[in-house]
Amino acid sequence: MKKTILITGSSTGIGRATVTKFHQEGWNVVATMRTPEKEEELNKLENVLVTKLDVTDLQSIGDAVSAGIAKFGKIDALLNNAGYGAYGPLEAMPRENIVRQFNTNVIGLLDVTKAVLPHFRQNKSGSIINISSIGGKMTFPLGTLYHGTKFAVEGISEALSFELDKIGIKVKIVEPGAIATDFGGRSFDFQNDESLEEYQPSVQALFGGWEKAMVNASPASLVADIIFTAATDDSETLRYRAGADAEQLLDARASMSDADFIGMIKSQFS
Repeated sequence: MKKTILITGSSTGIGRATVTKFHQEGWNVVATMRTPEKEEELNKLENVLVTKLDVTDLQSIGDAVSAGIAKFGKIDALLNNAGYGAYGPLEAMPRENIVRQFNTNVIGLLDVTKAVLPHFRQNKSGSIINISSIGGKMTFPLGTLYHGTKFAVEGISEALSFELDKIGIKVKIVEPGAIATDFGGRSFDFQNDESLEEYQPSVQALFGGWEKAMVNASPASLVADIIFTAATDDSETLRYRAGADAEQLLDARASMSDADFIGMIKSQFS
C-alpha cells in the first residue's frame, strides 16, 4: 500500500518541491495551501490531492486532514512547512504582525499536529517533520520575531519527540540554510519606520548581508531530498541540516563562544 504525506504550504518553495519529490517517489500526497483554486499544475498529478488548509483556520485544518484520510485511507507523514518571516525593528512592528507571525509559525504548527495526532495514535505509527531553520539555532539582526518562532519550533519538536516515541510516532526537524525560494517575497513581512533613525544602519546592513548569503543559496529540491530522508530512514535522528551553509554555520555556532559567534555575525551585517 502506498504511503501518504500531508504537506502544509505546498503552493511555493520548499513545500511545492516536496510535493514533487514524494510524488516522484511513489507516495500519495495531500498538498495543502490557502488558495487551492489558484493551483494549475499539482492538481493534474496522479495520487496528489490539492486541498485548502490555512494553518490559522481550525476548520480548514480539520477538513484537510479528513479529506486526506478519505481519499487515501491513511496518512503516514505530516510535513509542517507553512510559515513566513517577519523582520524589522521590534519598535516598528505592529502588534497584529507580531501575533500573526506566532499564530502562523508556532500555533498553526501545533494545531495541524494536534489534528493529525489522533490518526497517528490510532495507527501507532507516523512521522511529523517540522521545518525549522538555521534560524532556530542562531539569529540574524532584526529577526526577533522570526527567530523567536523557529527557536520555539526546535523546543516544541524536541519535547514532543519524547511523548510520541512510546507510541511509535517519530518527530523530525529539518534546518535549512539559505534556500532559493520566495522567502524574500510573498513569504517575507518586513516592517520599518524610517523616523526611527537609530535603527536605519541595521536595516541597510540586513539587506546587504542577505544579498551576500543568497549568492550560494541551495535549491528547494535539496531540502525536499532531506525531508524525504527524514521521513523514510527509520532512524532516531532528530535534526537534519539542509545546505552547505547550514552545516558551516551550525558547526560554528556549536564550537564558538557567544561573543565570538555574535561578533562574526555582526561583521557580516555591517
